[in-house]
Amino acid sequence: MLNYLFLNIKVPNLRLYYYNMISNMEVLRDILMITIPSLMVFLAAFFSMRNMIRNDQDKRRQELILQNSRTVTPIKLQAYERIVLFLERISLESLIVRTNSPGMSAGQLHNALLNSIRSEFEHNLSQQIYMTQQAWEVVKNARSNTIKIINTEFEKAAENSTALDLSRKLLERLMEIEKEPTRAAIDYIKNEVARMM
Repeated sequence: MLNYLFLNIKVPNLRLYYYNMISNMEVLRDILMITIPSLMVFLAAFFSMRNMIRNDQDKRRQELILQNSRTVTPIKLQAYERIVLFLERISLESLIVRTNSPGMSAGQLHNALLNSIRSEFEHNLSQQIYMTQQAWEVVKNARSNTIKIINTEFEKAAENSTALDLSRKLLERLMEIEKEPTRAAIDYIKNEVARMM
């Protein structure tokens, strides 16, 4: 009905305007009919490609992590082995056997024990790179507690004590302790290595 009214109007400009408006609407409709499906295809392709790229990046990242773990894990295990060896070497029994020699005074043995611990620690200092912070703290505490036991027993000893007297006092003190500091540290290291595996 509206078309009939507009078409029967005698004003030529209005009739031309109406035809132009209808023509523009048809062009717009045609453009939208082409653009909307194209846009939908583009968005589907875009999101598919983005997901594929993300999946590929994740896969590469996982491969890199796996490759690094294959390289780093043996080095970490080696570091833990060296630390366990260090702890065994600074255990009081081992230290006394290695450093005690006939004719030593208690003071000489005391110095030899501390020097041996210091030397062993400095030799294994770089192993902390491959260890967790907690494990390294346990190792440092074991070393400090061992030194504390040695210093305490040396201070209790008489001035003219022999190395044999100090050794006996240290071993007696070891018997009184529930768990030697180095043994507790070794147990912690073993548990940590078991968790790594």
